[in-house]
Amino acid sequence: MYDQILFPTDGSGGAAAALDHAIDHAKTYDATLHVLYVVEETYPVVEAGPADVLGALREEGERILEEARSKALEAGVESIQGTVAGGSPYRQILQYVDEHDIGLIVMGTHGRRGIDRYLLGSVAEKIVRSAECPVLTVRADEE
Repeated sequence: MYDQILFPTDGSGGAAAALDHAIDHAKTYDATLHVLYVVEETYPVVEAGPADVLGALREEGERILEEARSKALEAGVESIQGTVAGGSPYRQILQYVDEHDIGLIVMGTHGRRGIDRYLLGSVAEKIVRSAECPVLTVRADEE
């Protein structure tokens, strides 16, 4: 049913909760698991800051990808691809979906409500509304 599964991550608790689901689906469908970390380049500190800030963010992304890759390999997922991209997270996720023929997106959500959701926006919500493939969202525990 799903040959290509995308797990976009920001390294948060919500993403960690979703990783187990992404791994389970990849194993169930013998699918390639794509792990994507997007460096948010639209923050003022990144736009105006030195190149080493951006480099540090990319290094953090590589570390998060490696952790997800290791966990998936230990669980028995045979095909894993990891990518660090830069830009707007929801735009990069949708672009990745199109470029890699993704059949399912598995991602975490912070479960924000009210003013927090209004002010901060929600990458997961934008993906659910915009993606042409199914999206499985996993809410982080309240703890």
